[in-house]
Amino acid sequence: MTRIFSAIVMAATMLWGAAAMAQDDFWVQLEANATLAAAEASTRAYDERLDNVVGFRLGASGWYATALGPFTEQDATNTLLTLLRANAVPRDAYVSDGGAYSQQFWPVGANTLPATPTETPDTIAEEPTETPAAEPEVALTTPEPEPEPVIVNPEETRAEALQSERLLEREAREALQVALQFDGFYESAIDGDFGPGTRNAMAQWQAAKGYEATGVLTSRQREELMTDYQDVFDSLGLASIIDRDAGIEIIIPAAMVEFDRYEAPFAHYEGDDGVRVVLISQSGGQSTLYGLYDILQSLEVVPSEGERQRRESDFTINGADSRIVSYTHAAIVDGAVKGYMLIWPRGDEKRRNIALEAMQESFTSTGPTVLDDNAGLDVAMQSVDLVSGLEIRRADRARTGFYVGSGGIVLTTADAVAGCSQVTLDESYPAQVTATDDTLGVALLTPEQALAPLAVAALSTSEPRIQSELAVAGFSFGGRLSSATLTFGKLADVRGLDGEDSVFRLDLDAQDGDAGGPVLDDSGAVLGMLQSDGTDPARQFPDEVSFAAKASALAAFLSENGVDVAAMDSAQALSPHALSVKAADMSVLVSCWE
Repeated sequence: MTRIFSAIVMAATMLWGAAAMAQDDFWVQLEANATLAAAEASTRAYDERLDNVVGFRLGASGWYATALGPFTEQDATNTLLTLLRANAVPRDAYVSDGGAYSQQFWPVGANTLPATPTETPDTIAEEPTETPAAEPEVALTTPEPEPEPVIVNPEETRAEALQSERLLEREAREALQVALQFDGFYESAIDGDFGPGTRNAMAQWQAAKGYEATGVLTSRQREELMTDYQDVFDSLGLASIIDRDAGIEIIIPAAMVEFDRYEAPFAHYEGDDGVRVVLISQSGGQSTLYGLYDILQSLEVVPSEGERQRRESDFTINGADSRIVSYTHAAIVDGAVKGYMLIWPRGDEKRRNIALEAMQESFTSTGPTVLDDNAGLDVAMQSVDLVSGLEIRRADRARTGFYVGSGGIVLTTADAVAGCSQVTLDESYPAQVTATDDTLGVALLTPEQALAPLAVAALSTSEPRIQSELAVAGFSFGGRLSSATLTFGKLADVRGLDGEDSVFRLDLDAQDGDAGGPVLDDSGAVLGMLQSDGTDPARQFPDEVSFAAKASALAAFLSENGVDVAAMDSAQALSPHALSVKAADMSVLVSCWE
């Protein structure tokens, strides 16, 4: 059947009006083309499947229109409705009064335009029947304004929607399933078969959009679904780029990021919406790969929550927190380590998943070329908080603790772990809070995996004398230094300000990060634990006033919680260096991640 819609159009014309009783001067305009060659090709294609196909030049604009007709106005409208429902013509087709139509080019030699007012039926001048010569391609110009079209955007009944649906190609049916799956309504196979699963997904989509949930999408609803789906891709602007300096080819969301800078071993692509792409390019083998794996996990853009997998020749890191979701992949390829990172704001998972899938499928090395080790040094921002332009992840709160038992059991201040979703030791080892005493202001931590500390604290069994020298070991600067440092001071009183027997008052200028650190005498015995300034928030003390929970109170707390702690009497004084080493070996950084 060469004209599959002929019967539909003919039946509609017969049922919807007596065309012979009205003036046939309306048309269904299908499309317009800028050149005659393109217009002839398009019109010929329509003529193979539709009746009454004609083609006209559009006045002096230089454009050419393909149309159906002539009809009465009512018949033109009804014909357009039928063809739109059958999805047989473009959605922007419209009814035209033909006011802009001039010389007819299709069918060749025909003239179906109505007579002008100056002509009579007996004296109509016949248009020349010459075959138009091929015209050269010219730059497109803006056509003259055409008459305001009759806007027709009908909604179909379920039966009409089913009829138009049957005309869809398999690829179009599969595309609808993909779009429904993308919107979260469809979970089955993409097969083009509209079974119960697809019908249910369509009904859910209709309900979510406020339409009647018939389970069959109308032509207009199908168009809306596919337009929304395509808009997502358009907003990403996925495009393949080749970074020749990094030796990497990959598809990135080019509408959201653009190249910013090199800071070896990274090439940074950044945008305004919080989306970041980082290409990884570095010479080296497995040791380089493993070292990069460890370094990346210390970065702010690689949150600690998420699955990690490291193999012999590649690794993958997923990270997520309340702000971002990130994905990192690197592998040994072409004798070097190459990979990429995608950092995306939380709450935009659909677009992120599309971009990530495109990056995963397209990532390839273009050869052994890698970023020079000095790439970007002239513009790099130097900071201990940055690694090649990426910020190091810092805990929300950092305090000090010290080892008191086998396996790495740690004693610290209760303030250090209050309200934390995760606690780590030395920013690497997760630990659980196993006991607290809010009155004493202490907490007991047990690492999730057993540790072997270099030294374990021994609690002093004797009380020091007032004005005796002492020192506190602590991470005064929140872990910016790799080891605990000593702050020296004196014992001001063997009781608290309110006469508490479990507390020392110290004449010592401590920092917030020192809280939880061991208070040592000159032999290395632990006299107590430095308390947090937040122990008594209603009071403000001079900087040199600090407090410490006594060793005897700490011993009682540990015993109640099943920890046998070593004890020692004050012995021969250590040298300042030996005391510093011993203090650092028993101390540990306690980090709170909220």
